Amino acid sequence: MKKSILKKIILFITFFAVISPIAVMLTGCRTVPITGRRQFVALPASHMNSLSESAFTQMMQTYRRSTNVQQTQMIERVGNRMRHAVEAFLAEEGLSHLTRDFVWEFVLIESPAINAWVLPGARVAFYTGILPVAANEDGIAVIMGHEIAHAVANHAAERMSRALLTQLGGVALAVALNEQPEMTQALALSVFGISTTMFSALPHSRRNEFEADRLGLIFMAMAGFDVHEAPRFWERMMALSGNPSASDFLSTHPSNARRVAEMHRRIPEALTFYRPYGRPAQEPTTRTRRPRVL
Repeated sequence: MKKSILKKIILFITFFAVISPIAVMLTGCRTVPITGRRQFVALPASHMNSLSESAFTQMMQTYRRSTNVQQTQMIERVGNRMRHAVEAFLAEEGLSHLTRDFVWEFVLIESPAINAWVLPGARVAFYTGILPVAANEDGIAVIMGHEIAHAVANHAAERMSRALLTQLGGVALAVALNEQPEMTQALALSVFGISTTMFSALPHSRRNEFEADRLGLIFMAMAGFDVHEAPRFWERMMALSGNPSASDFLSTHPSNARRVAEMHRRIPEALTFYRPYGRPAQEPTTRTRRPRVL
């Protein structure tokens, strides 16, 4: 491959893997509450809500809701308790618009999978397979807080916006190399795709997961749950993984071991937001500081 072509590839990879995320941070059009992180979101809430509604309808046609009344009520109880705490906090901060269009739905799906997920608009689903790992309502709150945090922080729209930005970069690179041999173009686009995935998309996904862990811990504290259950939950997840020392370099999620360590580190911060369950929302909170930097 000619040096001039290689130079073009390196320049494009550098821009989208290094310079582009920095530009997004500096010029992002939205700020994540509490962490203060700037994020690039190019897709309107109406578009994300429409996608969410369609996806949720399709998923619920595929899966079967649990018929266990006690477990279903527990998921709804924890979800609504956390919902009210989060809405009260956002109202105090003048940020109610962040959840104005949320539908707030909490469902339990009959499945042995150890998983939970959330769609834009706070449609949260738990699989029955994760309940034994959660172990108790505080464990449920750890998972619930994490999923709600993804919705509040608008991670889905951010992820899709970044993907669109990367696609535009791929198109620009293809245009720049349109006079080169077909094999050269294919190799260049392959290198671009692998590099932006490994050095931009995956690290950003892991950062979002850590941000959801941090916000989720704070949200469960706001709702009066025991935040010390968070590292214990991830220790149980780590025990199930069978390989606690595995690297997360090629993963969209941090390793369970890193999450345990991060939870222990974040507990003091979360406790500054703690509000005993049942205390009126208008009563001043006990937190003494409000962190703004992720």
